[in-house]
Amino acid sequence: MALDVLIVYATRHGAAREIAHGVWERLNGDFSVQIKAADEVHDLDDVGAVVVGGSLYMGRWHPEARRFLKRFRRQLATMPFAVYALGPLKATEHDLAASRKQLDHALAKVPEAKPRTVAVFGGVIDPTKLHFPFNHMPASDARDWDEIDGWTASLPEALDLVREREPEPAIA
Repeated sequence: MALDVLIVYATRHGAAREIAHGVWERLNGDFSVQIKAADEVHDLDDVGAVVVGGSLYMGRWHPEARRFLKRFRRQLATMPFAVYALGPLKATEHDLAASRKQLDHALAKVPEAKPRTVAVFGGVIDPTKLHFPFNHMPASDARDWDEIDGWTASLPEALDLVREREPEPAIA
């Protein structure tokens, strides 16, 4: 059976995986959807579309996300795909734009593969998961789940997905 969407994530501490699961929850049911860590993907055979996500660390997109794009660049050049990144500790316009620039730098390394939609969301700091001196940083979570959900809701159109079933009519 062909897979409508493969959601691929690259993460060190789990935040990008949490976004991947949020995307899966929104799309699953209307489409056949699967989630995998970037380093666990061996082929894109029978995959209709891909969503690739990873965190930005020290100005660079997660290495496994970059490797995934490089490894599958030829296939991604012929299929619809979307990209997201988690970056800044504050979701200000300026910080999100700076993170978008960092993500665009990574995407420019695989010019043949052009994502249909790209998003940057606020990042997460959980000091309990970090080593010295970063474990002394204040905890923060700058993800805006309403924004993430809105972006996810736009994916079926952006990726040319066809619903397996029609949505149930709302009961008034």
